[in-house]
Amino acid sequence: MEEKDTEHGSHALEYAFDLLEVGCTGTIEIIPESFNKSSKKELKPLTTLPCGLPPLFAPDLKTDLEKYLLDPTVLPIHDFQRTQRFWPRERDPESLLFSDVCPVPSTLKVERNPTTGELLGYNEVMLTDTGCTSKNSMSLLRQPGPLSASVKGESTNYPFLPGGMETLETTKPGLVFDGELNFEKDLLSVPPGFKKGARFTEDKEGQERDSMAPVPQIVAMSDIMAGTTLEDLEYSDDGDDLETDEEDIDKLSDKSESVSDPEDGTEGSLQRQDSLEKVLVEGSDSEKTRTSSSSVTDKPIKEEWAVMVNVTEPVKGFHKRVPDMAHKWKFELDTFQKQAVLCLENNESVFVAAHTSAGKTVVAEYAIALASKHMTRTVYTSPIKALSNQKFREFKDTFEDVGLLTGDVQIRPEASCLIMTTEILRSMLYNGSDAIRDVEWVIFDEVHYINDAERGVVWEEVLIMLPAQVKIILLSATVPNTLEFADWIGRTKKKKIYVISTPKRPVPLQHFLYTGNSNKTSNELFMIVDADGKFLTRGYEAAVAAKKAREGKGKDAYGSKTHQTTNIKEERNIWLSLVEMLRKKEKLPVVAFTFSRKRVDDNADQLSNLDLTTSTEKSLIHVFIQKAIARLKGPDRQLPQVSRIQELLKRGLGVHHSGVLPIVKEMVEMLFGRGLVKILFATETFAMGVNMPARTVVFDTTRKHDGTSFRDLLPGEYIQMAGRAGRRGLDPTGTVIILCKGNVPLMADLHKMMLGKPTQLISRFRLTYSMILNLLRVEELRVEDMLKRSFAEFHMQKDAQERKRQMEEVEEKLQHINDVDCTFCSGDLKSYFKACQELSPLTNTVKAAIHSSPHGQRALSPGRIVTITTAEHKNALAVILQAGNTSSKGHLTMQSQVVSSPTERKFEVLVICDPKENKSEDNEFNSSKESKVDASDMDKDVQPFIKRNLFLPEGRCSHQILQVNGNAITAISVRQMKVDTTKIIDDHKKRMLPRFRNDLPGKTTISAEQELLRLSEANPEGLSTMDPIKDFNIRDIDMVTTIARKQSLEEQLANFACLNCPKFTEHFETVAKQMKLREHVTLLRYLLSDESLQHREELQQRVEVLRKLRYVDANNAVQLKGRVACEISNHELMITELVFENAFTNLHPTEIVALLSCFVFQQRRCSKPNLTKTLEEGKQFILQMAERIANLQSEFGLPTSVEEFKEQYNFGLVEAVFEWARGMPFSEITNLTDVQEGIIVRCIQRLDETCRDVRNAARIIGDPKLGEKMEEASAMIKRDIVFAASLYTQ
Repeated sequence: MEEKDTEHGSHALEYAFDLLEVGCTGTIEIIPESFNKSSKKELKPLTTLPCGLPPLFAPDLKTDLEKYLLDPTVLPIHDFQRTQRFWPRERDPESLLFSDVCPVPSTLKVERNPTTGELLGYNEVMLTDTGCTSKNSMSLLRQPGPLSASVKGESTNYPFLPGGMETLETTKPGLVFDGELNFEKDLLSVPPGFKKGARFTEDKEGQERDSMAPVPQIVAMSDIMAGTTLEDLEYSDDGDDLETDEEDIDKLSDKSESVSDPEDGTEGSLQRQDSLEKVLVEGSDSEKTRTSSSSVTDKPIKEEWAVMVNVTEPVKGFHKRVPDMAHKWKFELDTFQKQAVLCLENNESVFVAAHTSAGKTVVAEYAIALASKHMTRTVYTSPIKALSNQKFREFKDTFEDVGLLTGDVQIRPEASCLIMTTEILRSMLYNGSDAIRDVEWVIFDEVHYINDAERGVVWEEVLIMLPAQVKIILLSATVPNTLEFADWIGRTKKKKIYVISTPKRPVPLQHFLYTGNSNKTSNELFMIVDADGKFLTRGYEAAVAAKKAREGKGKDAYGSKTHQTTNIKEERNIWLSLVEMLRKKEKLPVVAFTFSRKRVDDNADQLSNLDLTTSTEKSLIHVFIQKAIARLKGPDRQLPQVSRIQELLKRGLGVHHSGVLPIVKEMVEMLFGRGLVKILFATETFAMGVNMPARTVVFDTTRKHDGTSFRDLLPGEYIQMAGRAGRRGLDPTGTVIILCKGNVPLMADLHKMMLGKPTQLISRFRLTYSMILNLLRVEELRVEDMLKRSFAEFHMQKDAQERKRQMEEVEEKLQHINDVDCTFCSGDLKSYFKACQELSPLTNTVKAAIHSSPHGQRALSPGRIVTITTAEHKNALAVILQAGNTSSKGHLTMQSQVVSSPTERKFEVLVICDPKENKSEDNEFNSSKESKVDASDMDKDVQPFIKRNLFLPEGRCSHQILQVNGNAITAISVRQMKVDTTKIIDDHKKRMLPRFRNDLPGKTTISAEQELLRLSEANPEGLSTMDPIKDFNIRDIDMVTTIARKQSLEEQLANFACLNCPKFTEHFETVAKQMKLREHVTLLRYLLSDESLQHREELQQRVEVLRKLRYVDANNAVQLKGRVACEISNHELMITELVFENAFTNLHPTEIVALLSCFVFQQRRCSKPNLTKTLEEGKQFILQMAERIANLQSEFGLPTSVEEFKEQYNFGLVEAVFEWARGMPFSEITNLTDVQEGIIVRCIQRLDETCRDVRNAARIIGDPKLGEKMEEASAMIKRDIVFAASLYTQ
């Protein structure tokens, strides 16, 4: 800004200056007027480079640029603070003489007397893995990392080697030779680094078997020497004798091993005083034993990794088998709990599947106590953070040493029992946390949560990545495929999994339909499933009748699936009548499940006049609430939701859903656990929690919206929620009530929902960029190994050993098949076979098209002359007597046209043959059936295409009447015989009778036979056939192409030289067998390779995306961007790209955290926020980046929709988070959006984790400015009610 006093004359001091904002430092500098002469009248702050702006639009641009770049006089040489600094290195040659001390390669081991403990001496023992650290090794023996990263680890650490994965490190041979060499064990048959070696024993044994004489009187040297050691042998000076003795010694060692009994430890070798006769007898017996045992061991034994434990019978002598229990309870354990305790005492992994409130927590508690006894650690994982907090409170009351690890809270991370979410454990495993070394048990609660589409993959990753020393405890609701899931885990971890499943419910359930809507009809409660699990049809019919009687004759409610809506007043009356009825029957407290947050709040608000608590209970509730909200600041205590739910709680009502503030939700849970909340309106999230049973469970409806459409509840969902009914030890039965507000649900739907099988555990495995990068950064781990061990690939990989055995057998068979040594066939027989192999499916496809076309069906009518080929009749003329009806079934051809299969249509034909082939009339149809089967078998194998002449009888002509299928018809001629086929069939049936068996065929039959014979003699090369395109009117382009290819192959096959071979049929069978075996080997090799993996193609596509974005190089080595992406927990590609594009560098911390909210906010429908210009630009930049990544994924073949990819980023809370970071109170935040308070809090809490991820990314790339901004942003949002401490952790 220029300041001149033009009004007061020239006596005032004249100041001419500009304000310059320097680009690199961001500081404001004062510069003389000469630097900016073009703006004397109105000077504004400028933005330029430290050495001034380059000239723009100058008259002589070249001259000005040369002066600017080359003239050193214009540079501010005295402003040395802005110049690049250089510190010269000091020469220190002596530093080259020093190096880091190598780790000690050996240690001293004390040798003591095992009886007295007397010190006998010291032995030097070599150490292994002395140079291993967390940066270069996956071994548990590696050196620990820094103490600050002992719990969560670091992204640069190697994970520990997952259990069940074979290490790729080659075993180093020992270099120390102690003078004793075991020729039986120390000699290698497989070179280091090779998978297979030379086999000498088989050849030697084969030669010995060939050379052995069958005379039993001959005594072998090995039999005489049975039981002798090397020291007992006398070596001869003769070299030949020495070699013979060495061979006998080898036989001796083999025999001693086969005779020894490994179980009782006694050896079957003979002592020196044994006689020669015993040597001969026992030697022959040992030979028989070895032969029989070898035949048994050839058969592979399928190992079962899942073991089902019987829980129907009581455990005998439990307290004798476990005299000193690690933890004791005041009650007697159930049978399944005792079986689980026995497995844990034996250090075995277990899978416990039981109903809700059955006592699965007992197993977890015993594992925690057992780990404390062993001075090891236990990790308890839960699917959601709220459940982790609840379990922390529960276990803290039982055990002292309990810690909690969540995204924003760390309580006693050094404790022996750590409670965390599954995502935290996955991060610890990938980051190589040193805390994993001490873990003995990992407890997975609510395992059926693996079916979750979004987060189920996390469970599979954790189960695969757990080290070998960790034992696994799986706790789940009853699922039908527990053995299958346990078998997958056992095969993956190479350890037995003991399955303990109990269908017994500790408190039986009774299910009712409620049709009442007022106090007068409050008794309309109809039982439809009793405590024994029997469905009562009478109860259902009574409920339907009661509903129809009240609604009137005009409305038929029986079995209607349409849902009749009820108004607010009717719903209020239904709830009031229900509560009154339950209160009279003493069925409170009640959990009422509703599948809509809005409906939950509405149902609670409708009961504004209902008061279910006594004065004493009101006082207890008031004291508890005041103590809980005392942790909040003044304005937060007056929040509308806090005040509203506080009033509900005082009257014994509560609400529980994701929209409720976390601290308020915890208040409701604790008061319900104390029995002070009589009616709790909740969504299904309440069913997944600690043991909080009620006497009664009410379903507002049996239909829910699963994100895409409305559907009925699945059996597993219904059972999980209904299991909250019935308090163990207090209630004889639990009550489950379904409200029939509108129509009564269908009986079939109710039966399926209540008594149907729960949903099976299925794989939700999917590839993520974070998983790929975390595995690629470790050389010893492959992404393909993770894919092979996933639950999705279980059924394909469990038979891998069997396939390897089959492949070895097939390869051995191939070695015994010699190549065809023939002048004619050696050249082109294999090519001929491949052409026939291609022709066979084409022929079947054309046949199917002909049989399915209307013209083809009309052509194959009685009287049509055709050529048939069966096992007995080769290229013989026949006439169709009767055509069967085309089956309604069909199959898809290569053009995806539904056509009828030729094997499904049957034809009765008269075919000419030799008299010797004309069997008795009793066997005519039997032979036809055999020929039909043979024809179908022949159709499966590749047959040579040879143009044969039509069949001609050698002597007198005869005939047969057969029933054949469409495949037996090889050609359809243009000829049609005018004959009465009905007479031929009737004559045949007549001659089938015993009394007419010796009669001659009828005149019509003989004339048809003679006509076929005449045509065969007149046309030995075959009759003219119907053209598939012209005669059958086939117009499909793909089918026409197929027909043309078929005709081309038939012409080519006629010109092969191998057809001139006199042994062509024999050679063709040899080659066909050889090619079939090779195809089988190729198939087995493919199934055993990585190419057969289900997600293999997607993996390659995702790696190409990472390579294009430069996260990995051409060799799949992780680059800087890949390391940054490993730090990001969600939306790793998007956030990493935004960081590298400097999208956040010039923004204020409040703006950064506001834009990051789009990555954690998941609700799609909400009010539109009012964004500032900067936030709107940031939003558009994020959407552009999302579009770029989506297009890139589509380019490499990933099924990505650009619009769907962009829709996953929701900006509905950007304004609310922006104002919250600026310090606006939460009471005003709720006025900016219609999103419920609990969802806002959860979003901001997750934002703190995202801010830490971006901060770590900034540190890796060397951007301290962005790191400081993220620290500041994290501090801005961590305040007040959003980050109020959980009541469970206090």
